[in-house]
Amino acid sequence: MIFVDTGAWFAAVVPNDPSHGDVVSVMEHYVDERVTTDYVLDETITLLARRGEAERAIRLGRRLLEEKVARLEWVNAPDAARALIIFERHARNGWSFTDCTSLVVMQRLAIEEAVALDHHFKQFGGITVVP
Repeated sequence: MIFVDTGAWFAAVVPNDPSHGDVVSVMEHYVDERVTTDYVLDETITLLARRGEAERAIRLGRRLLEEKVARLEWVNAPDAARALIIFERHARNGWSFTDCTSLVVMQRLAIEEAVALDHHFKQFGGITVVP
């Protein structure tokens, strides 16, 4: 399994994004193994819409909710509680709460690889970040 973060989803669906080709190439190797969270879905479609990509946001949101492009893992209450503890330690380093929930879900599912453009994923430790 491989975790897909917000920046990677954005780059995958916006052809003129500088990382589009690299991200699409990596994601093609993991068609049936992609995992993301409801928090990443929220962050991604909000980012797309704010950057003038509302139609792409709606299409991707539907595809993620229908689990056509990835397994959608929902952040539960224990995940959020653990994420808040991590956030308390790393907020000064710029980690978002969504970053922290992603780490917790990756740990819960024993996912050791992520498609991420966010440099915080490299700070997680124990995670291989591609591209």
